[in-house]
Amino acid sequence: MLPAYVPNPVAAAAGGGKPIDDGRVFTDGKRIFGDGKTWRGLGIGILAGILVGAIQIVLQIQLGLISVPWHTPLSVILFATGALLGDIAKSFIKRRMGKDRGAKWPVADQYDLVIGAFILAILFDYSWFAHVISIPLIIIIIIMTPLLHRGTNLIGYAIGVKKEPW
Repeated sequence: MLPAYVPNPVAAAAGGGKPIDDGRVFTDGKRIFGDGKTWRGLGIGILAGILVGAIQIVLQIQLGLISVPWHTPLSVILFATGALLGDIAKSFIKRRMGKDRGAKWPVADQYDLVIGAFILAILFDYSWFAHVISIPLIIIIIIMTPLLHRGTNLIGYAIGVKKEPW
């Protein structure tokens, strides 16, 4: 899950600049995504996820784990991109619900990246997904994701990257 876990905190740390929605509003008069979703954060976040995934692939090869069905270049790209697309989709829904940027939305805040990564992998590399993502692995992901999410958010808050500790 590292290629999906890494992009969000990197996007938050490296973001800023031009918002993806360019300040436009949706038909309901509310911002489409908000100022927190920027092109720089999206690009750097995806690249960071791809870099981590590439390192995983190299280590898997170097350690002779080629027969273990882990990441492929395509799965890495899909996980890194899907994680941030899931976050952007969540922001779109949050704006429709009238929630402000940074407002808590339990469950959605933790699992948006997992859902986005899984959806892209299922759509564009189903055979890899079906072969690698097992029920026991999904259970581990369900347990680990909120713990990692909380930990990275506390670190981001402590170093001043995030305005809220959630």
